[in-house]
Amino acid sequence: MKIIEAIMQPFKLDDVTKELQGIGVEGMTVTEVKGFGHQKGGQERYNGNMFTSLFVPKVKIEVVVEDSLVQRVIDTITRSAKTDSAGDGRIFVLDLVAAVRIKTGQMCESTL
Repeated sequence: MKIIEAIMQPFKLDDVTKELQGIGVEGMTVTEVKGFGHQKGGQERYNGNMFTSLFVPKVKIEVVVEDSLVQRVIDTITRSAKTDSAGDGRIFVLDLVAAVRIKTGQMCESTL
């Protein structure tokens, strides 16, 4: 099992979610995050005033999938999150060591 984390533009979340559901991904966690990479921040408006922030708003999705689905999930996220602009984001793939269902304490792949 793998955990796939994708950090992307917030306005692409609905597109990515629909596409992932279309290939059989049954659940995900979404977090609003801020960060910077090559894009190096941008201008934001707060209380009517413009200011420059190093951190850019993004969303991070996390999905857990079987190893056999990893490349398909990566391809789906890449295709549906891409804008061809700076700041499109990154995808990270991590090994999943264990998963425990809180309700039962069961530790196995079937809890996913």
